[in-house]
Amino acid sequence: MAAVTAAAVSLRAATTTSTSPSSAPQHSHCSFPCAARTTAVFRRGVLTVRAQAVSTDAAPVKEKKVSKKQEEGVVTNKFRPKEPYVGKCLLNTKITADDAPGETWHMVFSTDGEVPYKEGQSIGVVADGQDKNGKPHKLRLYSIASSALGDFGDAKTVSLCVKRLVYTNDAGEVVKGVCSNFLCDLKPGADVNITGPVGKEMLMPKDPNATIIMLATGTGIAPFRSFLWKMFFEKYEDYKFNGLAWLFLGVPTSSSLLYPEEFGKMKAKAPDNFRVDYAISREETNAAGEKMYIQTRMAEYKDELWELLKKDNTYVYMCGLKGMEKGIDEIMIPLASKEGIDWIDYRKQLKKSEQWNVEVY
Repeated sequence: MAAVTAAAVSLRAATTTSTSPSSAPQHSHCSFPCAARTTAVFRRGVLTVRAQAVSTDAAPVKEKKVSKKQEEGVVTNKFRPKEPYVGKCLLNTKITADDAPGETWHMVFSTDGEVPYKEGQSIGVVADGQDKNGKPHKLRLYSIASSALGDFGDAKTVSLCVKRLVYTNDAGEVVKGVCSNFLCDLKPGADVNITGPVGKEMLMPKDPNATIIMLATGTGIAPFRSFLWKMFFEKYEDYKFNGLAWLFLGVPTSSSLLYPEEFGKMKAKAPDNFRVDYAISREETNAAGEKMYIQTRMAEYKDELWELLKKDNTYVYMCGLKGMEKGIDEIMIPLASKEGIDWIDYRKQLKKSEQWNVEVY
């Protein structure tokens, strides 16, 4: 674990026409600078001439929206399934305890700087072998769990946080997820077919003074680990985080907590800039005896969170299970209503302004 800590004219001629610009002066019925255009149309032996006013003004240029996120230099889809980048597994470590309900692994792959990703992006992985039809396996996307510099700080690696998928279907058969098991079983030195990078939804905000609220369940922690490493473990000439990073992480048991040692170090290093709250559903309850899910934990800070969400430099990022967003709506609807605000409309405006970012499955 020490190595883990040290991511598409057609011209259609129904009639024959010819046009020529006229030297006629500006027409009195025009409310804008225009010129006369005469059009001669020959149809069934009759020549018809008609004139129309044509604007000489150029169409207004639509201003390009400037993103609030760190989009400069973002690369997407450099590598595709038919021509992937072949990296090597450098490290693969199980990061959940033996008694945790399921295994989660942290893995590091070599890229030699050829897969230039940003924090918040994802990569695709194509598992070795073929499917039951004899075709290559389909790629699976995984959020990148390392900063752009990578776990080793040389911008030549990419890391993932992957949960091994194993379940029993309705027929009583044990089913194993193809790609997750392929990845969790990788040994150092093994080749990995990598595609991408992809995605802009989860890119970090440019504002170094922003409040960034991160909501994760399980391996949804991946993009936020990449954020937090950049904020607190790395130094840049053009970026120094001075805002508030507030992480809510939901897991079933304390033995399923991911990267707690790293988050502890961050908290110790920047106590005024980093907050972390865990929601351990099978071990904790709230005052009403309800299981402690992310939305349950957030409800304990609902007034503070609502005040933050009214600021134009607060950004919410959500990664993990779909149920989170509904639970958060249930918290915010009554709070917003007290101020005459429709929360669903307000959330849509946050989304439009890039302050509400969701990647759930």
